[in-house]
Order: sequence, then C-alpha cells, then structure tokens
Amino acid sequence: MKEPLAFRLRPKNLDEILGQKHLTGENGVIRKCIRNDTFFSSIFFGPPGTGKTTLARVIANELKRPYRQFNAVTGNKKDLDAIFAESKLSGSLILICDEVHRLNKDKQDLLLPHVEDGSILLLGATTANPYHSINPAIRSRCHLFEFKALSDDDIREGLDRALKVPEGLNEEYEIDEDAIQMICDTVNGDIRWALNLLEIASIICKDNHITAEDVKENALHVNHRAFGSEDGHYDLLSALQKSIRGSDPNAALYYLSLLAQSGDVESISRRLLVIAYEDIGLANPQLASRTYAAVQAAEHVGFPEAIIPLGVHIIDLCLSAKSRTAMDAIHEADAIAQSKAMDMPKYLKLTPVGLAKEEQYSYERYDCFHKIQYLPDEIKDLDLLKRFGSNRYEQQLKQIYEELKEYPRTSDLKGLYNR
Repeated sequence: MKEPLAFRLRPKNLDEILGQKHLTGENGVIRKCIRNDTFFSSIFFGPPGTGKTTLARVIANELKRPYRQFNAVTGNKKDLDAIFAESKLSGSLILICDEVHRLNKDKQDLLLPHVEDGSILLLGATTANPYHSINPAIRSRCHLFEFKALSDDDIREGLDRALKVPEGLNEEYEIDEDAIQMICDTVNGDIRWALNLLEIASIICKDNHITAEDVKENALHVNHRAFGSEDGHYDLLSALQKSIRGSDPNAALYYLSLLAQSGDVESISRRLLVIAYEDIGLANPQLASRTYAAVQAAEHVGFPEAIIPLGVHIIDLCLSAKSRTAMDAIHEADAIAQSKAMDMPKYLKLTPVGLAKEEQYSYERYDCFHKIQYLPDEIKDLDLLKRFGSNRYEQQLKQIYEELKEYPRTSDLKGLYNR
C-alpha cells in the first residue's frame, strides 16, 4: 500500500523545510545550532501541519544522532525503559516526543533525570501552549520554539514540489490556479492538510487535470483552529472577548462565526456571561440579564440556528458602554484577602463572646448600619472604588458612595448607640 503523499514528501534536510524561516533560515537559531554541531532539549509548539515533528527528525539527521519517536498518549513506561537502555549503549539519544503536553506524571518522573544529565535530548512537539500545558519541570529544562502557520506562498511551494518530484504524485498533473487558491484558503497554513487535499483531488480528477471542483468536493471550508486544538479554541474565545471589549462588532461577529464551527455553544455562552459582568459591568447592569436570556435561547435551539441569538446579542454587547469599575475593585479586594490573614471585628461574628449587650451588633438600629466599621482594623480605611465610569448609572452610584463617606465608621458600638 502506497504511503500518503504528505508522508512521502516529508523534508529530509533544513533547506526543504517550508516556512519557519525565523528558525531555519540563514540567521535562524536552529540552523546556527546545527552548524555548531550542537542542540538542546526543546519544545516545538504551534498549529498542526507546520512541521514540528518533521523538523525534529531533520535535526536528528543533520546531527547524525540516533533517534527514537515516542507518543505521549499511546506510549507506555516499558517503551521509555527500552529507550533509556538504548541511550546508555549509544551514549546519547534523541527522543522525539509527539503530544509532549500529554506526558503524565509517571512518565515525566522517568524522563526528567535523563533529560537533566543529557543522556536524552528531548525534542517535544505540541499544538498546545507550553506555558499552560507543559509541566514546569519539563519546561524549565527545554528551550521553547514557536512554529507559525505556513503562508500561502509556503503552501504553494509545497504543492508545486508535490507535482514535480518523483516521490510526489509521480505523474504529469496540471492544476488550475483556482484549485491552488481553494486549497490555500481551506487549510489555514497546514501543509499536511494541503497535500491530503491535493492527493485525493488527483485521484478523482479527469485526464490528470485538477480543477477547483475536484478540490471542492473534499475541502471542508472551516477554520480548523477553531477546534483543532484546545489552545486554538480558547484563542478564538479570547479574540471574541477582546473584540467586544474594544467595541468592534465586525470582528466579534467574525470570531463568533469561527467558534460556531466547533458547535461548542456552552463555551461561547459562558464567555458571554463573563463579558457581561467583567467588561460591561456597572455601565449597563441590565445587560447581564439580557445576556442570560440570549445564551439560554442559543442553548435551546442549538447550532446552526444558535448563531442568530448569539450574534444579535454580541452586537448589543459591543455597542454598550464599558466599565471596569467593579472588576478593578473585585481584583484589588481579592489580592488583599489573599495577602494577609486579618480578623474581623468581634461584633460581626455570629456569637460574639465577652461583649456587653450594648456593645453587640443590634438588628434594631437601622439608623446606625451605615456608620459601623465592618473592615478589620488594619484596613479600616480601604477605598476600592476610586475610579467610577462617566456613564450616568455609575455617576449615580458615585454620588451615593461619596455621601456615605461623610459618615465616619466606628467600632465603638456602645458610643454609637448612645448618641
């Protein structure tokens, strides 16, 4: 059975690597390391189909060092033990680890000392963000190299190579410009996907002439970064929130459309609810309840129709006034609460002991509630609401807040009640 086209065309040296010129170009750090016949344990991260594992194999070949491949998902401890034994015999071994972020703790514990002493040179590949997904113990022993999605020119170069080299299609094929552009528009910088599309189009085409229609039959026009990896999905959610925060409904609707392709209405709904409180907040409090109604409607109808209530409401969120007044206060209060343990005033406790009756909190003295000190003594003058927004509602709240400041708060309840 013939190997897939993408496998047959895997680059064998640095000059054949598509894209990643910041790493493999004449002034790229990886090329310079190889020229000096040295390399270090590294994590390669970036979108799928950008050459991470391929470059790891090229590095091993260029350095003329033995290597073994290991998949963090399917590989087991027995496989690792065999690799460690081989590294002792060879003196040093390159371990190419796919899905490196999936290494569980047991495998990491086995691997770490070998990476530490250099008997294993780890080249890990992942589509996940290493700062979020790679164990710090592994990450601190590795250099991090980011791979970028291939440009259209890179994809075109890869397709051209597939049509010309013997290990490619190995026949005389013609391909229309429209077909090439359709592949570029579909694959979003993933050369593996591009070659897969080219290969199947070559099978179904007539007279060795590949047209846009041949590609279209198998090209699912979706942005696979919306759901191709966890990080890609969360990147889109982040872009959606930042677009709403920046009051750009055009961008927000675009990112919603990409997210809708994943069908994950639950994540979108959660993010919109957070946005209503975090980015809109006190500037438009009623919008939170409207957000809840919109996401309930979306979850009820499901995709593809869910994009309608979500899209309508996203426009509302984008064009609403924004406020960080509440969020800033919440974050500051949280930081203070976590920084130091402070005891509350005794009279706030459920059953204060040792306090005279007249010194205890009285549920009957409504006229005194706003004059009592509720904060611990160390931070009794804390003022979290220093920056109110200019919108009308927050200005009303500011006026009330300033009026309350005119009443000094006291912990002397006996004196307060006797006034």
